[in-house]
Amino acid sequence: MASCELAPEDKKAYGKEVGEILVKNHGKKKFYSPEEVKTASSHSRFAMDWHCWAMCLYTSPSDFEAYHLSVGETCDYGSMKADMTSALTDGASESWFNLDVSWLDWPDIELSSVFDFLD
Repeated sequence: MASCELAPEDKKAYGKEVGEILVKNHGKKKFYSPEEVKTASSHSRFAMDWHCWAMCLYTSPSDFEAYHLSVGETCDYGSMKADMTSALTDGASESWFNLDVSWLDWPDIELSSVFDFLD
């Protein structure tokens, strides 16, 4: 089983790759279902055991929590999402981070500079 820890550069690459797969397969949505994220993660070049890192970016807080309760895992949505947004924005998210904000609603950031697949 792969470790659930990711280096910042891996978080950035993984978050972008899963986001690209989600948009390609499901269009742009504020939030995706845990199953959609898990499937996208399994089609990425990264280990499946890392799917909760993508879920914190692309699922709603309530879906994230419900999924992890259903599988008996404990993952901290807030700290994981803060880590992922920081990695994806090279630290720029520290001034505006909000737990409930969808990736499409990140303020003051040109999303295409973070998610180059949105061009």
